Amino acid sequence: MPIALAFFVQYAYGILFLWVLVEQLGIPIPSIPVLLTAGTLSATHRIHASYALLVVLAACLLADSIWYLLGRRYGNRILNLLCRLSLEADTCVAKTEGYFTRRGPVTLLFAKFVPGLSTVAAPIAGQTGMPYGRFFLYDLAGSVIWAEAYLLAGRFFGDIAKKSAPFFHVLSHFAFAIFVLMVLGFMAYRVFKQRRFLTQVRAMRLEPEELKEMIDKAAAAGNIPPFIVDLRHPLDYLPDPRVLPGAVRISPNEIALHNEKIPRDRDVILYCTCPNEETSAKVAMQLQKVGVYRVRPLHRGFDGWKEAGFPLHHYVEPTAVEQSAASKLIAAI
Repeated sequence: MPIALAFFVQYAYGILFLWVLVEQLGIPIPSIPVLLTAGTLSATHRIHASYALLVVLAACLLADSIWYLLGRRYGNRILNLLCRLSLEADTCVAKTEGYFTRRGPVTLLFAKFVPGLSTVAAPIAGQTGMPYGRFFLYDLAGSVIWAEAYLLAGRFFGDIAKKSAPFFHVLSHFAFAIFVLMVLGFMAYRVFKQRRFLTQVRAMRLEPEELKEMIDKAAAAGNIPPFIVDLRHPLDYLPDPRVLPGAVRISPNEIALHNEKIPRDRDVILYCTCPNEETSAKVAMQLQKVGVYRVRPLHRGFDGWKEAGFPLHHYVEPTAVEQSAASKLIAAI
C-alpha cells in the first residue's frame, strides 16, 4: 500500500473530521473528494462507513452551530464576512435569503449541495430567529443526506473497482494523486467561475462618488435623477432601514418579472449589501437581456454609499411592485 494511502487509512476519521470542519467553517477547500475517497476505501473495509458518517456529522453540526449562534448575535456582519471567504460569489447571501423566504427550514435539507449556500445557510437561520432545536434537526437531516450521498457514491465506485483486480491495483497505487487532482480540479473550477463573474461586474459597476455626482447634477439642472433600486432582502433592512435618496425597494425576483416598469430613458442604478455586488450585478445582466441597457450595479452597494458619508433617507412611498413583493412574502410566511 502506498505511503500516502496508508497514512490516510490510519488517520482517516481525524482527517475527515478536520477537513469537513474547516470547509464548513468557511475556508473554501472542497470536502467532496475526501468523502468520495472515504466511501471508496469503505468498499475494502479499510474504513467503516458508519464511523465515517458519524465524524462527518459531528464536524458539520459543530461548524453549523457556531455559525448559527454568530448569525443570531451579529446578523449581517457575519454574512458579509462569509461572502468574502466564499469562492461562490454569485450564490451568496441573497440567494440563501430567498430560499429561506420561500421554504424556511427545509432549505437546510439541500443547502450543502449548493456551492456558496452551505456555510451561509446556518447564520441566516440564526438571523431569522429560527429556534435552535428546529435548526439542529433540519441541519442534522441535511448533513446526513449530503454526507451519505458522497460516501455511498464512493462506495459504489469502490465496489465496481474491486471486480477488476488490475484496475483496483492501479487505483490503489495512484489514489493519492487522484485525490489531489480532484481537490485541485474543484478549486480551479470555483476560482474560474468567480473570476469570470467578477470580471463582468467590474466592467459594469458604478462608484458611489459617481452616483452622488449624477444625483447632484440632475438636481442642479432640474433634470430627472437616476432611477435607483434597493434590492436588499427584508432581513438586510434590520441593521439600517434607510435607503439611498429616491431609491425604491424591489426584490430581485420582482424586478425581473416587472421589468417593463424600469425606465429605458435614464440611468438605472441597482444596489444590495453583498460584497462584490453579486445580486445587483446579476439583476443588471438580466435587465440588459430584456432591453434595459443603461443599468449598472453600485460598487460596494449600500455599505459603500454609507461609508462614504453620503445622505440616506427614510423610505416612505412603496411602489406597486414592492407591494406585490410584500404580499407574496407575507403569504409565504
